Amino acid sequence: MSRTATLTRTTSETDITVRLDLDSPASDAPATGHGFFDHMLDALARHSRLGLTITATGDLHIEPHHLIEDTGITLGQALSQALGDRRGIERYGSAFVPMDETLAHVVIDLSGRAHLAFEPETLEVWGTAGGMTHYHLREFLRGLCNHGGITLHVRLLAGREAHHVIEAIVKALARALRDAVRVTSDALPSTKGSL
Repeated sequence: MSRTATLTRTTSETDITVRLDLDSPASDAPATGHGFFDHMLDALARHSRLGLTITATGDLHIEPHHLIEDTGITLGQALSQALGDRRGIERYGSAFVPMDETLAHVVIDLSGRAHLAFEPETLEVWGTAGGMTHYHLREFLRGLCNHGGITLHVRLLAGREAHHVIEAIVKALARALRDAVRVTSDALPSTKGSL
């Protein structure tokens, strides 16, 4: 069974293509035109060990919100397609990731139900990272969850500097996702018999 997907999303604001392979770590460098966001997408691919190639253009002359959010939407759609009926997946994943003074915790459930609990939006996070804020990250994650059928809890246990906060969260997401997509049986991971 091939657990791959290629999707394109084109709007008046963005044009995004995502290629995803859940069983191969071969990835091309992300190319969105936003340096720090590319760095985070590369970290997501490397730490999840998923094959992920993203090319995108967007209205960065306005600000990165549309590009970041629409990339999350497209990645969520690709993930849902690649998972198929989700038969045999581990389903759950959890990871703590430190980055200097920062400690992030991410818990994921590939349940088919969308929910995002994003604790950092209630905290004071300082500054931006290459023009990207933790609010942009929240919109990326919201798109990922809503279009990927993902329940995601993001907690920030320490840290306030935007670069470290965003990077620790992305790497924790990657490691949790790596565990959740693993095939560990041939059964649906649900007591209901469906997801």
